[in-house]
Amino acid sequence: MKKGICKIFLATALVAAITAPAKQALAQDKKTSGNPVVEGWYADPEAKIFNKQYWLYPTYSAKYNEQVFMDAFSSPDLVHWTKHPRVIDTSGVKWVRRALWAPAVTEKDGKYYIFFGANDIQNNNEKGGIGVAVADNPAGPFKDYLGKPLIDQIINKAQPIDQFVFKDDDGQYYMIYGGWGQCNIVKLKNDFTGVVPFEDGVTYRKITPEGYVEGPVMFKRKGKYYFMWSEGGWTGPDYRVAYAVGDTPFGPFKRIATILKQDASIATGAGHHSVINVPGTDEWYIVYHRRPLTETDGNHRVMCIDKMYFDKDGMIQPVKITNEGVTARKIK
Repeated sequence: MKKGICKIFLATALVAAITAPAKQALAQDKKTSGNPVVEGWYADPEAKIFNKQYWLYPTYSAKYNEQVFMDAFSSPDLVHWTKHPRVIDTSGVKWVRRALWAPAVTEKDGKYYIFFGANDIQNNNEKGGIGVAVADNPAGPFKDYLGKPLIDQIINKAQPIDQFVFKDDDGQYYMIYGGWGQCNIVKLKNDFTGVVPFEDGVTYRKITPEGYVEGPVMFKRKGKYYFMWSEGGWTGPDYRVAYAVGDTPFGPFKRIATILKQDASIATGAGHHSVINVPGTDEWYIVYHRRPLTETDGNHRVMCIDKMYFDKDGMIQPVKITNEGVTARKIK
């Protein structure tokens, strides 16, 4: 090696050795999550807690024909995130060709199941709908569970997308889903291979509240069922989240208020969310997507986290969207 080249090589190596620890220390010194919490165009985040780790599973926000995979992100504290690329893609689910959307993830009997919408079907003659894949750990790889969609029909005028899986206190799993302004709830079989009728013989029960567009979420707090959804157009600034409260998973649900929306000084199109409850506490976070103020591309959406609070009557207070995000919160 020539002396000049050798000196350049050694100098480069020395700079790398000096700067690498500094970059690592900078990352460790991060005080808040910041919003967005990760780099990249992502939407419709599903937030879960597995093995004392926070997990985010978003839609890859691109043109429909490019939406053929999903990444996941894990964190011990909501601030430092690790990317797990392509936890699911079309190589593992052969019938999916595009528009892989809005995952819902749950753990059951040591297996991890990811439910997803695919192919953006417009009628009952097209192949697609809501599918399910399975893996041995939260980072995948997830492989097709059924070899076909779990739900492949438009029923009660609800496009089969935006599924959310809810486990009730008695161990029963339900799936709430639907686009095009209509929402259904179904009772999942114990092995997730299909749906079963309710006691009255109805299989697809319509629970659409006023203002519903898409993106349903359900959780239980202090004996009440909170049902949340997105309103407005997903490419527009008025995309937002509203909610209702009921005594059962079936409602009836009467719209109460909007709790998440744009802030003209921070971002627009805040919606399609999920929620995190820190185990053993009454601490809550909302994870959602929004659009940067200067962005005109409808697909440019980013993942964000902010705190969510309840008042003394159990009503959800309006969420303040921030650029700072949240401070570190490890799970004990």
